[in-house]
Amino acid sequence: MTISVLLADDQHLVRAGFRSLLQRDRGIVVAGEASTGDEAVRAARVMRPDVVLMDIRMPGLDGIAATRQIVADQELSGCRVVILTTFETDDHVFAALAAGASGFLTKEVDPSGLRHAVRVVAAGEALLSPGVTRRVIDQFAHRPVAGGGGGTRLAALTDRERDVVRLVATGLSNEDIARRLVISPLTAKTHITRAIGKLGVRDRVQLVILAYEAGLVRPGEFPATE
Repeated sequence: MTISVLLADDQHLVRAGFRSLLQRDRGIVVAGEASTGDEAVRAARVMRPDVVLMDIRMPGLDGIAATRQIVADQELSGCRVVILTTFETDDHVFAALAAGASGFLTKEVDPSGLRHAVRVVAAGEALLSPGVTRRVIDQFAHRPVAGGGGGTRLAALTDRERDVVRLVATGLSNEDIARRLVISPLTAKTHITRAIGKLGVRDRVQLVILAYEAGLVRPGEFPATE
């Protein structure tokens, strides 16, 4: 299966560099480029790429707003957005993930890491490292927990699925979750996939955000890593 990618960055040299790196993988094709946020949204609607590599700092419509529009478009439900930026700050991370991005990378990512990110996100997984999860947790540590509607949605989960979601929200990997619950990593992944489906969220990133908004887990309740 060939993965199509849209490159959205206002710098031509940056787009050219990423195009060169991605096209070294025969399974990835760069379908198009955009130099503004508005162009990125229009190009996504025409090209229907599997993955959009989106810079945060775009002229006109910024990358966060462009991501929000792409994610909200029902005709682009199969399109995933990975945010690319040189600014690895908490505000950018949280804003990107809250907008519906499926991953977050700095532009210093190495070539193999970039291609791996595209493949992971195109497969429907979230590019959510423990480090990024900790930033999401830190954001919620300074926000009131919403509860309410999110808690009602969680009623659809089994007890085991709730346990798994709570551990996902602390930043644990599938392997860490499996060790803690004495199950296989595949079983942990299956529980996560089912929880995502039942809760109607896009991916693991949105699962973490919902878990905190619903009050299923609170900052400081568990360590982010083991």
